[in-house]
Amino acid sequence: QLQGPEEAKAFVSAFLKRSMPKMKDEAIQDMLTRKAVVLEHYSKKRKKGKRKKTKGFTAKERRELRLFEIEPEQRRYALYLPLHELWKQYIRDLCYGLKPDAQPQMVQGKLLKADLHGAIVTVTKSKCPSYVGITGIILQEMKYVFKIITKEDKLKVVPKLNNVFRLEIDGFISYIYGSKFQFRASERSAKKFKLKGTIDL
Repeated sequence: QLQGPEEAKAFVSAFLKRSMPKMKDEAIQDMLTRKAVVLEHYSKKRKKGKRKKTKGFTAKERRELRLFEIEPEQRRYALYLPLHELWKQYIRDLCYGLKPDAQPQMVQGKLLKADLHGAIVTVTKSKCPSYVGITGIILQEMKYVFKIITKEDKLKVVPKLNNVFRLEIDGFISYIYGSKFQFRASERSAKKFKLKGTIDL
């Protein structure tokens, strides 16, 4: 039985023959004399499986499931007053406390990008006179409409197009021109708005 260096040499030779069966003994010995052996390992390439995209509900499916429907028993103005208080605190934090010396343009810019769920708004101008005067808490904001609950516990769906909304908090009054505001809340946060003095309906 071989021992020491001879045993190691025999082990290496046997290992190389198993690892590189196509290589001749002379070539193996030549590699050993150079004292540089590189063993190549060919791994099987894994096939990349196509990731299945998580499929959301279609607009039709959302309507059928009534995901965004507000049930009649939930259409109570008093039920959403705590939400309005949370929204006011959110805006105060967003506008650095809404101090009396705060710049109106800064407040306006923040409000244009803020989440309006919970805000109390009033329709001040409209091409459709029946919308003028509607006041309530915004329960849902969609791309083209606001869903507003009034003090009379009535749910109003008010389109943004051709309507001007008045929003007041801690003495600051802001006007939202719905025609220039037709975005989803998530899209609006990244939108750049140009502050203008007046905009026609």
